[in-house]
Amino acid sequence: MAEDIAPFRIEIPDADLVDVRERLARTRWPREIGDNSGWQVGANLAFMRELTGYWLDGYDWRAEERRMNAFPQFRTTIDDVPIHFLHVRGKGPNPTPLILNHGWPWTFWDMRKIIEPLSDPAAFGGDPADAFDIVVPSLPGFGFSAPLDKPGVNFFNTADLWLKLMERLGYHRFGTQGGDFGAMVSAVLGHKFPDRIIGAHLHFIAAFKPPFPEPADFTPQDYAWGLKTQTFMEQGAGYMAVQRTRPQSLAFAMNDSPVGLAAWLVEKRHAWADCREGFETVFSKDDLITSTMIYWLTETFGSSARYYFEAGNGDGPVHDRLPVVEAPVGVLQFEHDVMPQPRKWAEKYYNLQSWKTMDKGGHFAPIEAPDALVDDVRAFFRTLRA
Repeated sequence: MAEDIAPFRIEIPDADLVDVRERLARTRWPREIGDNSGWQVGANLAFMRELTGYWLDGYDWRAEERRMNAFPQFRTTIDDVPIHFLHVRGKGPNPTPLILNHGWPWTFWDMRKIIEPLSDPAAFGGDPADAFDIVVPSLPGFGFSAPLDKPGVNFFNTADLWLKLMERLGYHRFGTQGGDFGAMVSAVLGHKFPDRIIGAHLHFIAAFKPPFPEPADFTPQDYAWGLKTQTFMEQGAGYMAVQRTRPQSLAFAMNDSPVGLAAWLVEKRHAWADCREGFETVFSKDDLITSTMIYWLTETFGSSARYYFEAGNGDGPVHDRLPVVEAPVGVLQFEHDVMPQPRKWAEKYYNLQSWKTMDKGGHFAPIEAPDALVDDVRAFFRTLRA
């Protein structure tokens, strides 16, 4: 372990837990006008009251903290950016280094179901030859990668940070995997550093430079995907407009009210996951509260929302060649994600080596469909291992 990497444990002061309970108990509830049973105008009042009741009377942060601390965690600073990460060594003859990247409103803890099957496949009925050394960083300004006081940090230069992080851990070449912003970071790694990236596995695809998907890229079979993407941008992207333009204004409310923060984050999980069998079949109340608590206890809503604001700032693409992402790419696309894209476009944009679609699962694949994700990651990298 490099000298500038320090072991880390999550140890939230008791006073912070008392404070959040007091704030929860003083919640001033909004009125709800008309029918909102489908969450069509935002977070449902009855659900948020129920969730908050459990938060006060049933939820145990210390138990969740112990679960997180069961994984080896570390902190380091790279280019004045504090970085928190898990590092789990693989159990197999030649583990491949793999960095797992989360998005917003995720946290590193969304990866918990896939870490052990990927690092120790034999323990889950797999082949030890498929083992990975797993690195799970918190994005800059998210969770315990804080406090972030440096402006200009976005998914383009996060790729540079991750390259330096992996070098610091002794990995010259490595694989990368991700969804949401994590997919953007993974794709940029494959764009900027194709000689260093063994492969990039994505369960969300989006362009960070032209060519962007066009109507002609959508086959008749893809029509519903195009319509879903259009609907999302028209009806579900309001949060993005605010976070791209005025994240600091929003941060005042989110840093002051735990229920307000939860409503903003939980609504996105309800809207973006595949909830056809019920919201709480996908996320338990503990899942929803723990995710919120990580943002709350680290006071990182503002810096995480700013990731959208910074997306258009700083450096950008380093070449205009096609494919844009020259490292080998594998895509596992969940049809119930928010913006599924056509394969015809993906074949131009990425050095596409594998493509698979899944009907079950949505935006939060590591939680919603961990087995399918693990299987596809293993299969993709199996062909790329040295």
